[in-house]
Amino acid sequence: MFGGGRVGLMGLLADAVMAGGGEVIGVIPRHLEEEEVGHHGVTKLHIVDNMHVRKEMMFRLADAFAVLPGGLGTLEETFEIITWRQLSLHDKPIVIIDVAGFWQPLLRLVDHVCETGFASPLARDLFTTVADVDQLLPTIDAMPEPQLRPSFDRL
Repeated sequence: MFGGGRVGLMGLLADAVMAGGGEVIGVIPRHLEEEEVGHHGVTKLHIVDNMHVRKEMMFRLADAFAVLPGGLGTLEETFEIITWRQLSLHDKPIVIIDVAGFWQPLLRLVDHVCETGFASPLARDLFTTVADVDQLLPTIDAMPEPQLRPSFDRL
């Protein structure tokens, strides 16, 4: 499950999964598809009306969330899914993959927000951090099964 683009890390990862015999489902908003950045070489590509519908569909289809290095869109989606967990809208695993320390500034920012009292220190418990991709699946497998039924009407 990914954002549906054929460019950048997103496209490379989708290509690698497909080449390895995996199944890839993309969700892309129509305006990006019209700019010809949609990845039509994946198992299934959902074209949706806008970014909000995209994020909701990805949320519905995902069993867990893996955050790789990325740009502003990755930051926005990461904070949204963490916030949804904080609001008890879900309890699906969220794993930040800190490849070569890429996410250290973000983790320091979260710590700073907690230390200054703008978030509970428990905010760090809303997600897990691993050092590399090889740790992702074992980490998710070791986590408890989600117990909350996602509250889609509250998204």
